Amino acid sequence: MNNLDQLLKDAAAAFAAATDINALEQVKAKFLGKSGSVTELLKGLAKLDPEARKEAGALINRCKKGVEDFLEARREALRTAQLEAQLAAEALDVTLPGRGMGTGGLHPVVRTQERFETLFRSIGFEVAEGPEIEEDWFNFTALNTPDNHPARSMHDTFYIEGAKDVLLRTHTSPVQIRAMKAHVARYANAESMPELRIIAPGRVYRVDSDATHSPMFHQVEGLWVGEDISFAGLKGVIVDFLQRFFETDEMQVRFRPSFFPFTEPSAEIDFAFMSGPNKGRWLEIAGCGMVHPNVLKHGGIDAQRYTGFAFGMGLDRLTMLRYGVNDLRLFFENDQRFLAQFQD
Repeated sequence: MNNLDQLLKDAAAAFAAATDINALEQVKAKFLGKSGSVTELLKGLAKLDPEARKEAGALINRCKKGVEDFLEARREALRTAQLEAQLAAEALDVTLPGRGMGTGGLHPVVRTQERFETLFRSIGFEVAEGPEIEEDWFNFTALNTPDNHPARSMHDTFYIEGAKDVLLRTHTSPVQIRAMKAHVARYANAESMPELRIIAPGRVYRVDSDATHSPMFHQVEGLWVGEDISFAGLKGVIVDFLQRFFETDEMQVRFRPSFFPFTEPSAEIDFAFMSGPNKGRWLEIAGCGMVHPNVLKHGGIDAQRYTGFAFGMGLDRLTMLRYGVNDLRLFFENDQRFLAQFQD
């Protein structure tokens, strides 16, 4: 009995000396493990006669229960101490002002696209959409750029592996063909066809990447088809748009002769501010021209009766000019410090 009392005292002292849960579990093995003091006593019962075994077993079990109670008490004390230390370390100063929830905002290119759409809707244009994964015929052939045409080299793009003549579109011009076909089908039984006025904004893809080019970028096409549509109308629409987009009449706009397979005649559009940091500097902003008769035919339009003009410009470039950004890659790097400047 005295040995059991001493064993209880030793266990209580050993458990009290353990400073963390891991150390406590190691001490537990000394008393309750396979070779622990209490376990060895229980093993020794087999050597006793039945009467002595019964009495000794009751005493040893009482001792074991005492050891387990000491163990559980110390384990709970260590858990409580650990929780209190954690709470103290993570204490909050409730007198500090709240940080609040962060708010997002529209991407600057999205802002430009919405502004573009608003301005063109105000003069009767509709927004048209088309697939980004496009058929070669819509992306090239229908736009008067057949196989082996040299203009295709300027549109080096991404083709879809395992799909014949399927690619990521290089411009939003294919939407023009789809829109013309849908327009003709809608008025197939009418004596005359109303004018078609659309803009087609969206993502496009080319194998190109530097400070002013990205493998993925944003473009918008404009198309106006009807009777007696002229280059003069094209110039009026473009000049009016640039003045309203940049909110100034102090600019010069010029149309330089150029070549595009899907328009004839074709022109590059440049403009120059008359004041500000870019004063007097000519900036290329778009390409345009009268829709080529072959393109009208591919869209199902009677090229003898109807004419049209088209233009295309980069939404990313418009955004760069509007906000004074000099590196296109900033728009797609997701740097919150940069994007936060455009939040309301």
